Amino acid sequence: MSTDQSPSPKGSGVQFFTVPEELAGQRIDNFLQARLKGVPRSRIYRILRKGEVRVNKGRVKAEYRLQGGDLVRVPPIRMAEESAPAVAGDSLRKALESAILFDEGGLLVVNKPAGLAVHGGSGVRLGLIEALRQMYPESPFMELVHRLDRDTSGAILVARKRAVLLHIQSELRAGKLGKSYLALAAGKWPRGRKIVEAPLKKNTLKSGERMVVVDGAGKPSTTRFQVEERFNGATLVSAEPVTGRTHQIRVHAQFVGCPLAGDVKYAPDEVNSAFRDQGLKRLFLHSAGVRCTLPDGKRVDVKASLPPELEAVLVNLRRA
Repeated sequence: MSTDQSPSPKGSGVQFFTVPEELAGQRIDNFLQARLKGVPRSRIYRILRKGEVRVNKGRVKAEYRLQGGDLVRVPPIRMAEESAPAVAGDSLRKALESAILFDEGGLLVVNKPAGLAVHGGSGVRLGLIEALRQMYPESPFMELVHRLDRDTSGAILVARKRAVLLHIQSELRAGKLGKSYLALAAGKWPRGRKIVEAPLKKNTLKSGERMVVVDGAGKPSTTRFQVEERFNGATLVSAEPVTGRTHQIRVHAQFVGCPLAGDVKYAPDEVNSAFRDQGLKRLFLHSAGVRCTLPDGKRVDVKASLPPELEAVLVNLRRA
């Protein structure tokens, strides 16, 4: 019999998983999706619908929430052949080890480097969450609380316990989770423009590229902005998203006429070229701090300082 930590080898027939306490409350479909790599989600729903998956010898529906100690039986199922899972190299492991800002009570706060996706998929074999799972093999539960764009650096919350994930996500829904960013906006930020309220809608271009635009049919979106420092041709702003839409800060900055420096998706090429002359080689958007509470009521307030490559750009602008 196999456990959650040691599933049967691919193609070996019936598999058994014992659910650890940390995963109590997770839906059975999501539990299986994480363990049956290469199996389409539609196939997982089909074996659930047919009653081929058993929990404690009984049939369950896709929305069944697991309990600690449940024994999950999965029938023989052919998994798609896939390449060996990507392994986090020593350099990435060392970088992430030094980027841990907080590790307590089942919560990690990581200072994510720019260029690292938060999870694998869409051509990305290894993301932050996959690397952390390899670094913490003793933790059966490791999930992102929220996300950051691949090109955005800074503080991100990762739960090591399901209870922590559910608690902080409830704070997120209630607007109690605090997230602050530092961003360099092109041009002169309008004086007195401290709140941007503009509905956002996801669009897919003919090229297949995904863009977010301000659209009356989009979802209500609000960002608070505060000017931190003004330069010749640029403004350093802090931003606090009230809502959590995709690319929200980037599109709201573009909406007021001050796209973010280094934003190849939403800023004109000539703007980015001017900032490259100042030494900027990436999107200037950094998650500078996160605030939340743990289930026991302890307050967490973690700051992530600007990475050296962004600080150097500000130094150059001050000299200009």
